[in-house]
Amino acid sequence: MSETARRRFTASRLPSHTGISAWTAMLPPPVLRPELEGAATADIVVIGAGFAGLAAAWQLSRLDPAVNIVVLEAGAIGEGAAGRNSGFIIDLPHEVSADDYGGVSLTRSRQAIMISRSAIALAGSVAEQQGWGRDIFDPCGRYSVAISAEGDHHLATYAQQLERLGEEHRLLDADEITAVTGSASYTSALFTPGTIIVQPAAYIRGLADALPASVRIFENSPAVLLEKNATGWLVKTPQGTIHTGKILLANNGHAESFGFFKGRLVHIFTYASMTQAFDPALLVGERKWAATPALPMGTTVRRVAGTDGDRILVRSRYTYNAGQTVSAASVQRAGALHDCKFKARFPALGNVGMEYRWAGAMAVTTNAVPAFGEIEDGIIAACGCNGVGASKATASGIAAAELALGIRSELSDIYAGFDKPRPLPPQPFATLGAKLTLAYREWRAGPE
Repeated sequence: MSETARRRFTASRLPSHTGISAWTAMLPPPVLRPELEGAATADIVVIGAGFAGLAAAWQLSRLDPAVNIVVLEAGAIGEGAAGRNSGFIIDLPHEVSADDYGGVSLTRSRQAIMISRSAIALAGSVAEQQGWGRDIFDPCGRYSVAISAEGDHHLATYAQQLERLGEEHRLLDADEITAVTGSASYTSALFTPGTIIVQPAAYIRGLADALPASVRIFENSPAVLLEKNATGWLVKTPQGTIHTGKILLANNGHAESFGFFKGRLVHIFTYASMTQAFDPALLVGERKWAATPALPMGTTVRRVAGTDGDRILVRSRYTYNAGQTVSAASVQRAGALHDCKFKARFPALGNVGMEYRWAGAMAVTTNAVPAFGEIEDGIIAACGCNGVGASKATASGIAAAELALGIRSELSDIYAGFDKPRPLPPQPFATLGAKLTLAYREWRAGPE
């Protein structure tokens, strides 16, 4: 490959989203920012205005207020993958029942916690500065809930690991978690107080609004070409161009659309449904709580209190989609599963239907490391969130900003020590392996 070809990266596809996220639908219509038109310049261009991209812009502007930053968002702020998230900024390892968790060293576990708490610290500082209420940013903690004997065992085992780490936690029996959720289906739960619960679309919009004037954001302005020149990089959008010294790539799986990390990212979609608003009197228990499953790839549930009534979020089902798109039929099939899980957990809400259904993309690596670092001279990637995007993508954005400015910290040192993403097997084995793994893990989760 010639030097010219190697330094010219054209997007093979643009992000697309299936279904309307309830988080966006429940907000007032936004005042859209302009599209990029004509020629512009910037010290750093951030591609992607999700958790990673906006965290990077925030950290860049905080560390060097003089740096001129442009953020390019392919769609509208809050309507991408970040606004389709379930809204958990989790401070502890997410898969509480991961098979190897008991063998992970305390040092590695504490590094994972430090990564997540770096994200929480950034989110908390923005929330305090902006005066957000608990409808956007709620430090209420989370429950990990079990619905089977296997789930009970995993929660008890994980509680022992938290004891070793010195992390605050509380185990709940069936009656105690029923009092919280109003659901008699849960057999036990583990409460950890450090998780932040956000309204993800409102959070992303608010973070964008909180950025200083040194950060210019352009919506509906997808980067379609990155081209190296004598002074840096030229970034092209459908209607404009930007000359910049550095590019911070914060578009998660779509980094592969430019040819980066090719054959190293597994593209997975998760699915969610949210009910119509219902009278809070129909369901006993607390009006606001958030629960992740005891077993990996189980069912996440949130109760969301609102002025027009309460709603239940159900998230379950995972599919492998190498083309980074899913059909409306896939969303409907996942929705049928959500309906079954919802009815099993909340029979008292039998007449309450789902109002919104949607899909959201994430990118994972087979060795569970981020797709991170300087991948070309002047291009820094903060991609491959490996799930738990609100936490890990935010931290990746922070670390990428520090790398761009040549600043070292405990967080950036952790990221510098990560291995590179491992290559996937050749096709068709990569597709077969991904689909079989997802199917097995969903089967293993059972009723969870």
